[in-house]
Amino acid sequence: MDAGPQPRNFATTRWSLVIAAGQQSSPESREALTALCWQYWYPLYAYVRRRGKSPDDARDLTQAFFARLIEKNDVSAADRRHGRFRSWLLTSLKNFLANDWDHSNAQKRGGGAVVSIDAQDAEGRYQKEPADERTPERLYEQRFTLALLDHALRALEAECQREGKELLFSKLVGGLAGGPDMPHAQLARELGSTEGAVKVAVHRLRRRYRELLCAEIAHTLEDPEQTEAELRELLAGLE
Repeated sequence: MDAGPQPRNFATTRWSLVIAAGQQSSPESREALTALCWQYWYPLYAYVRRRGKSPDDARDLTQAFFARLIEKNDVSAADRRHGRFRSWLLTSLKNFLANDWDHSNAQKRGGGAVVSIDAQDAEGRYQKEPADERTPERLYEQRFTLALLDHALRALEAECQREGKELLFSKLVGGLAGGPDMPHAQLARELGSTEGAVKVAVHRLRRRYRELLCAEIAHTLEDPEQTEAELRELLAGLE
């Protein structure tokens, strides 16, 4: 799978700007929505699979959903009172699936894809997930949260690479991703540094990860001031 469409600048991916520009269907709005859809296609693909669709149908339906969403400017109907992008996206998908978009439309669906989905990669990820009896909606929420965490972590990795901190990141990524932390004394030995310097570096890296995660969450909200509350809700949903 390639890197997907890249927004021209960081701010254009904000959901608030997608909604604000939706009525005019501006190039900026379409670009922002395309970028958001690219980032969060997998939770929707997995949702369709959990609804009983085959891998091929799930891929085609997800692609077709995004194509219709962007080409028909469906964002103009977004309810500003419910500013969560993830909720609006799932509701839109449910409506799409309810409108007789079945396998007989596969050829038509595939032709307008705006988010290229690698079928092998998508299904490989899906098959690696453990069996879970929770509803498709509940699992969608969790997958969306995991996608946010992953995007923030990848952004942090890119920053560390630019700043020559690849080794520090490689030693801490397990803890950042929810695994056990490496003891500071051991980390200091491996980095050829002092324990005090390592503590400062770890603190800064964790703080930067949280900043990037909050920025990622703000992209999906109409009101960025809701970011902290949204972060608490999303993380609670992983428990």
